Amino acid sequence: MKVSTFASAEPAILNRRLPDPVRAVIFDMDGTLLDTEAEHRRTMAEAAAALGWPFSEALQLAMVGIHRDANRVMLAEHFGADFPLEQFYADSDLLFEAALEAAIPKRPGVEPALAGLAAAGIPMAVATSTEAPHACHRLEKAGLLDYFDVVVTRNDVERPKPHPEPYLLAAKRLGVAVADAVAVEDSYAGVRSAAAAGIATVMVPDLLPPTDAERALVAAVLPSLHDLAAMILPSAKG
Repeated sequence: MKVSTFASAEPAILNRRLPDPVRAVIFDMDGTLLDTEAEHRRTMAEAAAALGWPFSEALQLAMVGIHRDANRVMLAEHFGADFPLEQFYADSDLLFEAALEAAIPKRPGVEPALAGLAAAGIPMAVATSTEAPHACHRLEKAGLLDYFDVVVTRNDVERPKPHPEPYLLAAKRLGVAVADAVAVEDSYAGVRSAAAAGIATVMVPDLLPPTDAERALVAAVLPSLHDLAAMILPSAKG
C-alpha cells in the first residue's frame, strides 16, 4: 500500500505543536528519505519463496521500521526452528544490494525539502536502524549525505527504535534540545521512538497508514515531503 492510497491531499495538523523556531530536523532514512522499503519487501519475499517459505504481506508490513535484531526474532517465532534464517538474510541482502546497484531511489520531495532547510541554516541529522557503513553509503549514493551534520546508525546505539535512544543521541550530537527539534518518520516504530524522546514528530507515511495511535503522538501527517519545509521554516509561518 502506497501513501497515495490513504494520505489526504492536505497536511493534517494533529496534537503536538512544532517548536518555534525549529532549531534542528532529524530524519529517518529508509521509507522517509530513501524509497527502499518496497524493495526490501520484494527482495525478502523473493528470497523466502526461493527457499520454499511463503512470506505473507502481513508479515512483511509487521517488519517495517523494525531493526534486524527484532526482525530475526519475529521470523524465527513465525516460521519455527526449521526456517533457514541465515541463508534467508544472505540471499535477501544480495538481492537488495543488486536492486540498488544502479541508483538509490528517493522519496518524493526529498531534495526540495532538504535544500529548503539547508538554505535556512537548520541543522539536520539522520537517525536510522540501518547499520554502518550501509547507511552513509546509501545516503552518499543518493546524493543526500552532505545535507546532514550527524548520522546515527544501528551501530551507535544499544537500544534501537522504538526506544528513544537513536533520537536522543542524534539531538545530543547536533547540540540541540529535544524540545527544539522536529523528527520526520514513516513507520510506527519510528514515530514511537521520536515521540518517546520528546521530539515533535511529523509522519510522512510510506507503506503503513497512520493509525489512531500514531495520530495521537505526532504533530502532523503529511502526504509527502513536499510540504515539510513550508510547514517548519520560520519564513513560512507568516
